[in-house]
Amino acid sequence: MRNKDTQDLSVEEIRFLLVDRRRVSRNIRLERFCQTGRVIPFVGDPDVVKDLGNGSSSVRTKIRNTKASHRTWLDFLLPGMEILAVVGLIAIVASGLSVLGTLNRNAAAALQQPTLEPTPIVREVMLPEGQTPPNSPGGATPNEAGIPQHLRPIVQSIANLPIPTPERQQAIRIQIPAISVDSPIVQGDGSEQLKKGVAQHIGTPNPGENGNIVLSGHNDVYGEIFRYLDRLRPGDSVILFTNRRQYTYIIIGTQMVEPTAVEVMAPTQDARVTLISCHPYLVDIHRIVVSAVLQSQ
Repeated sequence: MRNKDTQDLSVEEIRFLLVDRRRVSRNIRLERFCQTGRVIPFVGDPDVVKDLGNGSSSVRTKIRNTKASHRTWLDFLLPGMEILAVVGLIAIVASGLSVLGTLNRNAAAALQQPTLEPTPIVREVMLPEGQTPPNSPGGATPNEAGIPQHLRPIVQSIANLPIPTPERQQAIRIQIPAISVDSPIVQGDGSEQLKKGVAQHIGTPNPGENGNIVLSGHNDVYGEIFRYLDRLRPGDSVILFTNRRQYTYIIIGTQMVEPTAVEVMAPTQDARVTLISCHPYLVDIHRIVVSAVLQSQ
């Protein structure tokens, strides 16, 4: 049939030749694809080989099915890696949120202010007007012998408190008719203020106000203003003057205390005045404390 002239071939023969040539060409391409790895060879699959040889139209379907059955381990590894990547990303985000929350809590704790508590008031450890008698070897000098060594810095710091600015409501004069006292009142009860008259302890109220007005004076030096406090009796009057008016206080009692009995200077709910001086005369080892309350106006 191949030796015949083309013109002598019948239609069926020409058709066979074309199909055969097409089959050969297709086989050559498939072989080339197998060599380059584009198509997996079908070793041991006689149906596919037969189809390749016959040029069957189901070759492509069998190729796809065979490729699906020969998937490599990489085809399963890639989806697994993607899943692990997503899980890892979720874990990183969750960890970041946890760290951010911890940082925010720490920052909030650092910015939180501590609960404020009132600062305790530094109280005196000795009553004012502590001075040696004028007939002692060193004369009349501030007496710190009774102050414990570790408390002396506190006493010194209190002694150096600044004198407040004068006010129209503050006490400027005191009169005690029963013992003929008539003296100016100065603010502050340090040794220098006590030389000038009766001294008012800084921080105590003005006359007429609720609280404890603490006044001290010498009994044997600098005018001996409070020498006769021990002669006062309940019912006697103490008159305090301001620039505006006068206030009368009525004595309710007298007591002898140690120089460290600072509780007599504590604030009170009512309006009262506390008079303090050394005692006995020219001995000065104790303190005499006289208390008086405001007379009803």
